[in-house]
Amino acid sequence: MKPELMILGWSVILAIVQVLIAVQGAMMQVGLMTLIGNREGFPEIKGWGGRAIRAHRNMTENLVLFAALVLAVVAAGKTSGTTLLGAQIFFWARLAYAAIYLAGIKWLRTGAWTVSVIGLLMLLWALLA
Repeated sequence: MKPELMILGWSVILAIVQVLIAVQGAMMQVGLMTLIGNREGFPEIKGWGGRAIRAHRNMTENLVLFAALVLAVVAAGKTSGTTLLGAQIFFWARLAYAAIYLAGIKWLRTGAWTVSVIGLLMLLWALLA
């Protein structure tokens, strides 16, 4: 298995962990019965719970791009040291992003997101080269 695919798998695990944290944060604020309902009139989740939800949403948006790029690079036979580094940068930056977002550190969060985008761009560059 190509290491980029393994990193894709670890990125999915990260997204799963993020959703579990987000659910825990929401449950602590609104309770289980509200969460299992139809969510009509669902209250806004605030604090770290809200940040966890937003961090997970951002991860799923970026995971789609990452998965598409990794799968395309592998299918095209264009894996290289650059694609591996790009995948590693994406994963570690996303892990840092999740922790930083939960902690509520604004500028550092944006920096981690920017680094993850650099990882995506490295994969894209290798694919189009």
